[in-house]
Amino acid sequence: MKKFIIESEFWDLFPKAKIGVIVFKGIDNSVKEKGMYADLILAAEKEAMTHLTAGDFSSNEVIKVWRDAFQKFKTKKGARSSIEALLKRVHKGDHIGYINPLVDIYNSISLKYALPCGGEDIDTFAGDIRLTKADGNEPFITLGTEENSPPHEGEIVYKDDEGAICRCWNWRESVRTMLTEKTENAFMCIELVDDARIKDLSDALSELSELVKENLGGEYEIHVLDIDNREAVIG
Repeated sequence: MKKFIIESEFWDLFPKAKIGVIVFKGIDNSVKEKGMYADLILAAEKEAMTHLTAGDFSSNEVIKVWRDAFQKFKTKKGARSSIEALLKRVHKGDHIGYINPLVDIYNSISLKYALPCGGEDIDTFAGDIRLTKADGNEPFITLGTEENSPPHEGEIVYKDDEGAICRCWNWRESVRTMLTEKTENAFMCIELVDDARIKDLSDALSELSELVKENLGGEYEIHVLDIDNREAVIG
């Protein structure tokens, strides 16, 4: 039995955070047609612009809240939250590329709600997955490189018994656990750094769950973890 556990080191920094988790079982993530979710992503890109009302990109609250969060722990120089990276591309007029069904669907939800969203293949996890501070020696190789780049000591990471899964909270993921066309069982999360947008988190979790089930089949369970509810069974 695998669990997702959020440890005290995380809650010491972010006591008001909420991590929404969806566990998908028995999905078909194969690509039937390249760009089949193009309309979904295009609609989400347009909706994302409604979150960017300030003239200065970094002054938008959906960006600022994550920049402030990243100031509370050691990060790789220049690391930004995943939602900032997505919104910056849309803000510049660049379209989001297509990867595989699960990633395309969660990117659309991330954009629509301006919340970080990510996913991993449960069957690749070694033991439990934890959201915590890094020791600083966890192996980590991200997509596009073969170089081991372990997190800094004290960096907020998702990790399992074999190493880091995602560095700088939600900045970069490990190639070892990433979602592929062969993924059948997936761990997905949507992250809220404070309690200001609880309804948006709930709506995003519901919409993501139903979109995946409708398009990829399988079953799902939703968990919302907070300081009073720190773990969930995921496999």
